[in-house]
Amino acid sequence: MASGQQLRVLVVDDNADQAQGMAYLIADMGHQADYAVRGRAALELARRLQPDVALLDLALPDTNGFELARELRRDPELKPLRIFGITGLPVDRDEARSRGFDDVLAKPLDPNLLEMLLRRAGR
Repeated sequence: MASGQQLRVLVVDDNADQAQGMAYLIADMGHQADYAVRGRAALELARRLQPDVALLDLALPDTNGFELARELRRDPELKPLRIFGITGLPVDRDEARSRGFDDVLAKPLDPNLLEMLLRRAGR
């Protein structure tokens, strides 16, 4: 990684294979990555791990990414973090930003774009 700063990244996707794959990709970029497949588990994991960045699928079985982003932003136990939505559906970026996301990325994630966003988040 060009900046040399290692980030702690939380990936949340209800597809366990995709979540794990993204976590491995992020680890290959030089960051620490953990993943969860449910919103409730993600919130508990975030409190324990204190991530710098969260990648949240917008469609989760027990909540949605918008609600989870709101909870992460409001949780007094968490340090401030960058939150990116990930989705396979078209989403209004302005609406996503107004609902707690720093940005929204399309699935499948472009590894170069992801690396660029993580580099920016590390500044």
